Amino acid sequence: MSTTIRRKAQSARKTSAAQGKKARVKQARRQTGSALEALLAMLPFSEEQLHRIFVVAILGGAAVLVWLAASAAGVPTVAETQMAEIASQAGFEVRRVEVRGVKNINELKIYEKALAQRDRAMPLVDLEALRADLLALSWVKDARVSRQLPDTLVIDIVERTPHAVLRKADRYVLIDETGAELDPVSARNAKGKLIVSGPGAGQQVVALSGLLRVAPALQPQVAEAEWIGNRRWNLTFQTGQVLALPEGERESGAALLSFARLNGTNRLLGGKVAAFDMRAGDRIYFRVPGREEAEEEEKAAASRAKVAAATATAAEPVSASTTKESE
Repeated sequence: MSTTIRRKAQSARKTSAAQGKKARVKQARRQTGSALEALLAMLPFSEEQLHRIFVVAILGGAAVLVWLAASAAGVPTVAETQMAEIASQAGFEVRRVEVRGVKNINELKIYEKALAQRDRAMPLVDLEALRADLLALSWVKDARVSRQLPDTLVIDIVERTPHAVLRKADRYVLIDETGAELDPVSARNAKGKLIVSGPGAGQQVVALSGLLRVAPALQPQVAEAEWIGNRRWNLTFQTGQVLALPEGERESGAALLSFARLNGTNRLLGGKVAAFDMRAGDRIYFRVPGREEAEEEEKAAASRAKVAAATATAAEPVSASTTKESE
């Protein structure tokens, strides 16, 4: 004898609750999908790039396992090679180089350094070594190298600023505010720039800049600064006049400030004086072209006059005695 057990049909309340639960699940799934889509839309990646990133993430997990296994076996170099190969296969290798901030430097020199990394897997690019190579270039003050995935190296260059021209025995060299040599320049291109000369002058550019800031009104009128005997400066102005300053940072600054005040009240620059000597400290000496020659000529004329007078005086008694004998 068989017995059939019949389940009691669900009540209308339970049926309604189940249907409501299914609706809420569907709505939650729709909202989650919309939020995920919105989040993905905000990311700065294309669908292709996202696909690559997901692939690399998956392969990266496998690469980490390979690296751990290789490290445990004592072969970390093999592990790095494996990781690089995986990244390269996923498209993460150097194919492009983007250079920014270049104005005066020859851009080809930057690319010569950077393109040595071309077709190299991104994990194998030594950013610090590349930066060191770039800093060795004369115009480069600072450099930043970064990866822009999946295939671009970005190089930001900070150039040195030309400040003056260093005059050497055989050539002119453009230098920055620290005295670092940038590039040779012709004598024609050196015109209009501050020219620094004298043995060791390149290492004194910072001190010279500080000295000239003492008298800002005179600074644009200085055409050349000569470092004398590794101890003091001679300044040549646009007028061709020369100012000899004393030794010592404080003493030369005080002398230049005094000269600026005298020039403001007496207009020394542009006058007849060819050179000003302030090395004595408590006084200033002037040299006027032709005055020394005129003084020498006056002394010579006075000397000739004295000789002539002496000759005339000596000749008078002789004439008198000769007259008496003849009588």
